[in-house]
Amino acid sequence: MAKEKLEKTKDKGQRTKDKLILKSRMQNLLMFLPNLVALCFRLLKDARVSTADKALLVGAIIYFISPIDFIPDILPFIGQVDDSYFIALALLRLINHTDETVIRDNWKGGGDIIKLANSIAGIAPMLLPKRVNRMLNARVELAPAADLMKAAKDRKTPVVRVVSEK
Repeated sequence: MAKEKLEKTKDKGQRTKDKLILKSRMQNLLMFLPNLVALCFRLLKDARVSTADKALLVGAIIYFISPIDFIPDILPFIGQVDDSYFIALALLRLINHTDETVIRDNWKGGGDIIKLANSIAGIAPMLLPKRVNRMLNARVELAPAADLMKAAKDRKTPVVRVVSEK
């Protein structure tokens, strides 16, 4: 019994140490947040970016600017983690739908933007509350085009719906 308790204490200590390391790495990555937002604005002007991807980038920018977030920005550190995660997810989607050079051509910050976005997307979920993580990772799909037009007129038809969670 004492041996199991000692092992649990060691495991908990290691988890705490690992989380501190992740938090430190994320703090360094958050220094790039202004550059990531600027990248999103530059990508909005790039003709090589599809309209759907531009819509997601606009959503990421609005989420960053908006005072209403899953985690309010007034909370130090964690309030910025969800913003950077959301932007990283939008950029990774864009990377998967276009050529990487589109993003690299618009990146003015230091380092490799692809690695940076992957790092943020890999670390942030481990630091975010599980509920927030599930909400940000939910699979969504747009309604059919006819429904989009109808929604624009009557504002009652849902345009986006959650399909499933990862």
